[in-house]
Order: sequence, then C-alpha cells, then structure tokens
Amino acid sequence: MKKIIVKIHLWLGLMSGLVIVLLGITGCILAFEVEIRNATEPFRQVEPRQKAYLLPSQLKSIADQQLQFGKALGIEYPGRNKAAIASYYNEEQYELLFMNPYTGEVLKYKNMNKDFFRIVLDGHFYLWLPHSVGQPVVASATLIFLLMLISGLILWWPRNKAARKQRFSIKWSAKWRRKNYDLHQVLGFYITWIAVFIAITGLVFGFEWFARSAYWVSSGGETLAEHKHPVSDSTQPRNTFNMADHLWEQHLDTVQPNESIGVYFAATQSDPVDVVVNHLPGTYYRSDYFHYDQYTGKELVAEDSYGGRYEDASTADKLVRMNYDIHVGAIWGITGKLLAFFASLIAASLPITGFCIWWGRKRKYASNNSSAIEES
Repeated sequence: MKKIIVKIHLWLGLMSGLVIVLLGITGCILAFEVEIRNATEPFRQVEPRQKAYLLPSQLKSIADQQLQFGKALGIEYPGRNKAAIASYYNEEQYELLFMNPYTGEVLKYKNMNKDFFRIVLDGHFYLWLPHSVGQPVVASATLIFLLMLISGLILWWPRNKAARKQRFSIKWSAKWRRKNYDLHQVLGFYITWIAVFIAITGLVFGFEWFARSAYWVSSGGETLAEHKHPVSDSTQPRNTFNMADHLWEQHLDTVQPNESIGVYFAATQSDPVDVVVNHLPGTYYRSDYFHYDQYTGKELVAEDSYGGRYEDASTADKLVRMNYDIHVGAIWGITGKLLAFFASLIAASLPITGFCIWWGRKRKYASNNSSAIEES
C-alpha cells in the first residue's frame, strides 16, 4: 500500500509542483499585506483632530473630480488617525483615492490594477492568466496539494518506535542528500497541521461545490444561500436630504475610534445604500453589513452569509466570513500570520526538495543499471 501511495505522491507532486511553488511564495507576501502597506504607504495616516469628519457626500464630490474611470461608489473611514478612502471598481478597473477625512485634502490616488499587492493577489488566485483559465488551474493544484499533505503524512508515519525520533528532527551533520530528505519529510510534517487549513480555505474560494459542501457540513445540512442584493422601492418619492449621509451619521455614534465604517452609495434607482462597520480593521470577518432602501431608509434584509451583524450570524455563516482571514492567518493576529507565512514558505519548498529526492533516486537507479550492464 505504501508503494502505491509513494507513486501517487510522486506523480501528484510532479503535476502540481510549479503551481504550488508560486502559490506558496505569493501566499508569504499576502500574509503581511496590511503590515507592509502601513509601513510603506504613509498617505494612509493622518493627524487626528478634535472635529467632525466631512460627510460622505462631501468626500464623494471631491473624489468624483479625481477618479479617472468612474465616480466613487463608496467612502470608507478606517479610523480617527486614518485617511478616508474613496473607491471605484468594475470588472476591469479598480481605483482608490485617499483623502484627509477632516479637510478633504487629496493625499494619494492609486490605480489598483498597477498595485504590487493586487498583482501578487492576481497571481495567487489566477496565475496571471485569464480568470476563466487560471482559477480552475489554481483550484485543482490546491486540491492536489491537500491530497499530497494527506499522503505525505501517511508516508512520514514511522514503522517502529526506533524510527520515530528521527522523523521529528533534521540531521544537519549529514550529507546534502540526507539533509534534503529531512527538510522535505520533517518540515512537511510540521506544516501539515497549518497548511491543511490554508488548503481547505483555498478550496472554498476555488470550487463552488467544495464551498457548498463545507457549508453543508458546518451548518448540519443547510444549503449555502446565494447572494441576492436587496432592492430599493423605486416607486417611493426621493427625499430632500442625502440618505447616505443620514444613514452614515446614524451608525457613526456606534463606531469606536479604532473601528472602520464605510458607506456605499446607490448607483442605480433600485440599489440600496449599504453601511459596513468593521469592528476589527486588518481583518474582514468581524464586519456588520447593513442595507437600506435609498428612498425610505428602511433596513433591508440580505439572505446570505454576509447579511446583518456578525454576532447574529450562525456558526456556518461566521465560518464563511472568516474564510479569507483563516487563509492568511489574520484570524489569530500576528501569531497566525507568522504561522501562515512560514507554512506557505515551507510549502513552496516542498516541491523543490521532493523533486531533488526523486531526481537523486532516478540518477542512482540509472547509475546502478549502467554498472550492472557493464559487468554483464
């Protein structure tokens, strides 16, 4: 049975190795995206003032004059000492404008299609290929990686107690070939317990059938609801005041200084006005999503995992919201990010050390055959 598993492990590795290397390296970078941005993008910070923020409609008016591809779809206030962010996006373009929320001063314009981390993210999800091509390739490689983790654990498991101690440590004094073997086997064992969560959460993004299956298991047999954005009643008369400003002010008093609030405008006559409160900036899962009729201000219900307050969500819906933060380790703070970083780094090395093991054995086998032929 182990011989069969060895063959499966080998061929799966040869099939997916290059993709796994790329996913591991890009995953390392994305684990600390927030920290790197905060350290290298000073325009995200502002001096806090003892005065009120400018209204979303006021910042939108400024942003609409600066954005290159469209008008601002939303304004985010990330915190008292953070720049406000206006955003526009469609299937092809994504741009951000950073502004001082107290004065409206424009601090930075960014075309996110040229942003380093967006490029890395595109590689991580699509291998820089057309999405219809790259996404299934990445998802399939992730599934293969999960199977390799399982098969690798079976191969690692020692046959007897005497060999068990050896499997937990690398023999640094040994020759290169033995060190390479230990690096593959020992490090692979240690990261399996972290990488399995990274792989599973990656598969939730990659395969709809996997996402639905995971939800069915975590919910005890319920079906994952499709996202259906609530609709405003366009037969109602339009208000004389700005509904987005009004709703934003209603929520602002409930937001702590270190929390984020964003308001997203109605782009069409049937769109709602959305308000998102993030209680833990730097992550995504602790966000509350509110939808309101743009004419009446009545709260609308979204029947999906992202509708309403996080605290009111079911366990299965909370897991859906946590998926990205688990994937990059942010769910456990800086410790989780460090674990995700090293797990991704080691995962990227496994196809390389594995290939070296296979290549060394292949050359040794060829050399032995050649010697046998010469002797005969």
